[in-house]
Amino acid sequence: MVQTHGQDERARQILRANDRGRYTVPSHGIYPYQWNWDSVLSAWGISSFDLERAWVELETLFSVQWDNGMVPHIVFHCTDDGYFPGPEFWNTGTDPATTGISQPPIAATFARKIFEAAPEVGRPWLAALYPKLFRWHAWFHQHRSDVGLIAATHPWESGRDNSPDWDQALAGIDVSCVGEYVRRDTLHVDPSMRPRREDYDRYLAILIAGRDNGWDEDWIRAHGPFRVADPGLTFTLLRAHRDLLAIAVELHRPTDRIEAWIGEVEAAVPRLWNPDIGCFDALDLRADRFAGAIASSAFLCWYAGIGDNRMLAQLERYRRNARLGVPSFDPEHEAFEGLRYWRGSTWPTMNAMISMGLAEAGHAGMAESIRTETRALIGKGGFSEYFHPISGAPAGGREFSWTAAVWLCWASPSAN
Repeated sequence: MVQTHGQDERARQILRANDRGRYTVPSHGIYPYQWNWDSVLSAWGISSFDLERAWVELETLFSVQWDNGMVPHIVFHCTDDGYFPGPEFWNTGTDPATTGISQPPIAATFARKIFEAAPEVGRPWLAALYPKLFRWHAWFHQHRSDVGLIAATHPWESGRDNSPDWDQALAGIDVSCVGEYVRRDTLHVDPSMRPRREDYDRYLAILIAGRDNGWDEDWIRAHGPFRVADPGLTFTLLRAHRDLLAIAVELHRPTDRIEAWIGEVEAAVPRLWNPDIGCFDALDLRADRFAGAIASSAFLCWYAGIGDNRMLAQLERYRRNARLGVPSFDPEHEAFEGLRYWRGSTWPTMNAMISMGLAEAGHAGMAESIRTETRALIGKGGFSEYFHPISGAPAGGREFSWTAAVWLCWASPSAN
């Protein structure tokens, strides 16, 4: 039985311990900087006990927004030799240094949640944040949209870095430019939980291509070696558009462009349906080829407001052999690995977003099952980055900020 009060206090302690003043690191050691969607979720968790600090978290993240509207996936606020590839490798020329890619656009969604919990406190913060949110959403449509489908230009941009969704698109990447390097992630975490060397070579080759072309978005769109329409990015942006629309109405701002974006993405979603597997699937835009397998991102359809009942049977089958949340990859597929990063592990963050969507779509039973299972995972295994979806074994980084946030705001019995 979970000791609610003790777990709640431990979650708050983790967020405080990972607080670096104006931003929160995901975990000590392996992730020493500010990560985009981690930071947003940390803000959500922090809002449960310190509203002003939560808004500062979002303010800090958006303070590094590029002139073109992009909000980078990592902000290098300091120097730390424990992480590779660091700011010198990315060479974006920003101050502070950042990476040259983005991450799933969940900020509008969770900024709305934080605001609605205390509108009087949040209104000036939200008003200041709104134009930056709007510019980021516009950037996605200008630079990552393929007639409404939202593409990742690097696996790391998807947030699901090592998913089998990317295997086919990565297979032909030329790694001759990479050379020798020393990874740091495997010094902090068991290598069996991390991407393999050949995958890391390909990640770096894509990075080098963007860097050597000055992070020019027109070049990346036309010639970048990796461009995959991602259900995860598409569904999180569609949901974020709906929340941005609600924010615009609250702040009495024009809504026409946001409504047009929603219509564009909604019209594109059917292109992600792979009839061969009966599911939403990642689509390699360079090769016009589906990944051909089911990842947890497909089940963000309800979170995005896409009520496709064909997905319910898929979710039930998907969870049949791994009823501890929603595995990041199909447990029945030969590529499934329960402890390796995004290749089968179950993530409290994805569980929360999938469950939220199910609840909003009226599938309360399934939503509550996922919530209860996630509660049990954290209650038994602690605040780990992710877990094995069958055994429940904790994996990845420990004392993890976004797991603490998910506990405080969703998984805990005391969460609203």
